[in-house]
Amino acid sequence: MNMNTKRSVAKALLDIGAVGFSPAAPITFKSGIRSPVYVDNRALIYHPRAWHVVVDGFRALLEAGGVDFDIIAGVAVGGVPHSSALAYILQKPSVFVRKEEKAHGKGQRIEGGDVRGKRVLLVEDLVTTGGSSLSAVDALRTAGARVTDVAAIISYGFSAASNAFASAGLALHTLTEFTAVLDEAQARGALDEAQLAAVRRWFADPYNWESEDK
Repeated sequence: MNMNTKRSVAKALLDIGAVGFSPAAPITFKSGIRSPVYVDNRALIYHPRAWHVVVDGFRALLEAGGVDFDIIAGVAVGGVPHSSALAYILQKPSVFVRKEEKAHGKGQRIEGGDVRGKRVLLVEDLVTTGGSSLSAVDALRTAGARVTDVAAIISYGFSAASNAFASAGLALHTLTEFTAVLDEAQARGALDEAQLAAVRRWFADPYNWESEDK
């Protein structure tokens, strides 16, 4: 991960309000984790300058890492705008993976084209525990694709996700990470000392931080 890219993407996400902090009113992730932090990268497509930082960051990250692939797949819905934009720039075929099979029509999860025998790069907007990414990888592999790499805008850096990707034989490439965003937010004075302490407690132990504050 390039340090300049890591900082640039962290700044871009904060600039457009894609990352926020609410220790007094935590949200609940799909995984069940209660969090004083939210990340909503859907706002990127409304802010072309910030979005350019992300999409061009993906291009540079993949080129520097020598990642080989034939097709780019986006995880619906959050990863699709970024996977599509990246595929357009790189002139690669693009598909997307639904969270679940459609109840009508062909009833398939993968839309856009045939992935059999192809090397597919999966693009995700955010990695928390890795569940949605791994589900998409499973769908692609079931369809005959070869998937060894996942690229994401940001990861929280939880060990559960790292272990899950490693067990699935996947390399995770991220543009930035939560610690970089938190450092930038602190530099901007976006959190007071109490809020910063609460967020750091959460990051150290996301499953038990609330009980520690009681």
